[in-house]
Amino acid sequence: MKMCRALLLMVVVVVMLVNMQGRGSEAQLVENFYSSSCPNVESIVKQAVSTKFSQTFTTIPATLRLFFHDCFVEGCDASVMITSPNGDAEKDSSDNLSLAGDGFDTVIKAKQAVEAQCPAVVSCADILALAARDVVVLGGGPDFNVELGRRDGLVSKASRVAGNLPEPSFDLKQLNTMFSKHNLTQTDVIALSGAHTLGFSHCNRFADRLYSFSSSSAVDPSLDPDYAKQLMSACPKDVDPRIAIDMDPRNSTNVDNVYYQNLVAGKGLFTSDEVLFSDSASQSTVVDFANSPGEFSGAFITAMRKLGRVDVKTGSEGEIRTDCTAFNS
Repeated sequence: MKMCRALLLMVVVVVMLVNMQGRGSEAQLVENFYSSSCPNVESIVKQAVSTKFSQTFTTIPATLRLFFHDCFVEGCDASVMITSPNGDAEKDSSDNLSLAGDGFDTVIKAKQAVEAQCPAVVSCADILALAARDVVVLGGGPDFNVELGRRDGLVSKASRVAGNLPEPSFDLKQLNTMFSKHNLTQTDVIALSGAHTLGFSHCNRFADRLYSFSSSSAVDPSLDPDYAKQLMSACPKDVDPRIAIDMDPRNSTNVDNVYYQNLVAGKGLFTSDEVLFSDSASQSTVVDFANSPGEFSGAFITAMRKLGRVDVKTGSEGEIRTDCTAFNS
């Protein structure tokens, strides 16, 4: 009788493990994943990221944006890092051509430092997740623990990017629809949008709000008039497409709640920014974040941890790349 019960218990455990692996197994991500195999991985990555940041501030927005673009296509698996001799990898998509090189370089440098101490142990996907957290902290944002255990993906195709990243023209419904596919809520949408307080944007990403918004108004009426004039001065009609401006007109170097204060004041750069305040369904959350740094920080941490679980590969899935830009095979 005892043997039958033991056998039944083994069967139940096996079935549970199989089911976990079949779900993509986000439950297998744990904060201390490398405690035995590479116990110093977090300090190694943090040092490499800090060194890169000391060379250029762009390290912060570039790395954070790279993490987001990676997770939304194929999941958080560093597939965006792959370089293809044919120019057909994920990073070659038109939607990814604006990703700054400093983000890629940050991960590559951190990976090289980790490989020197723990060869073929830590995935590029985990290093990117750690680096994303580290740049948030360097930017004055909240610190948080990062779950680890991701494997690097085996697919990286430019053709699979289109339609999987939010556009600057999106309204709230479009944003919610895209994010919900990744188990991210409207509050997560609003919190992650706070990263737009960092970095820069090319003029053509918002020019329609200045010169061709509608038949009745060339300028988007939701824009603060003085801000619109400021944008027109920096981005005149038919400006060189390489010209870019700060995304946050007040403070483009800190991860903070000023972004939400800008939205309330009509100073959101993209339609997908300003709609978060102009749509009544999301306005109260924006106001809460604008009034409370703590509310924003808590929601941002929750959203970043959830983002890091999107379609992860674990266990026997994927691989551990020794070079983040190339598949092992």
